[in-house]
Amino acid sequence: MKSLLTVLLFSVTLVTYCQSNFNLDTSTVTWIGKKITSQTHTGTLKFVKASLDLENLKDPSGVFEVDMESLTNTDLTGEGKQQLEGHLKSADFFDVNTHPVAYVSINKVLTKKGNLYEVSGDLTIKEITHPVNFSVTILKDKITGKMTFDRTKYNIKFASGNFFENLGDNLINDTITLDINLNKR
Repeated sequence: MKSLLTVLLFSVTLVTYCQSNFNLDTSTVTWIGKKITSQTHTGTLKFVKASLDLENLKDPSGVFEVDMESLTNTDLTGEGKQQLEGHLKSADFFDVNTHPVAYVSINKVLTKKGNLYEVSGDLTIKEITHPVNFSVTILKDKITGKMTFDRTKYNIKFASGNFFENLGDNLINDTITLDINLNKR
């Protein structure tokens, strides 16, 4: 009986939390991109929309949109920072003038253990959509998660070893990692 009560209380908390508003001003997506040389660049993106409804785990819904124009670099300063941000926003990468928004639509959510969930959805970048799977932790005051995706599936081929030869130290890994931090209002 105590176990059932705990599950019911957790479910009520989960539903209430997921139907409440997120604080988009303090919520962020942190991106990590790497070159073959182990050089890493990091930065952030801002959410423009976040909704999640897990009232019925068999039919979940949710959309998380990011403003691609908000893309910033956090590991460089000055001219190097401006050049990298400009290049990432250009047609070589995310082409933000033409495609200002990227988003994930949630299709399926499975409970793994406690507050940990496995999420399946569709990631859309540059109007190209592919399925993604990632884990999230849903707490009372926030949702955190980590997602990786292959940028070349979204027609982002610049310095990819799958499309160009003899890149040497200029080869950029195809995998991009996103750390998601959505704070409750």
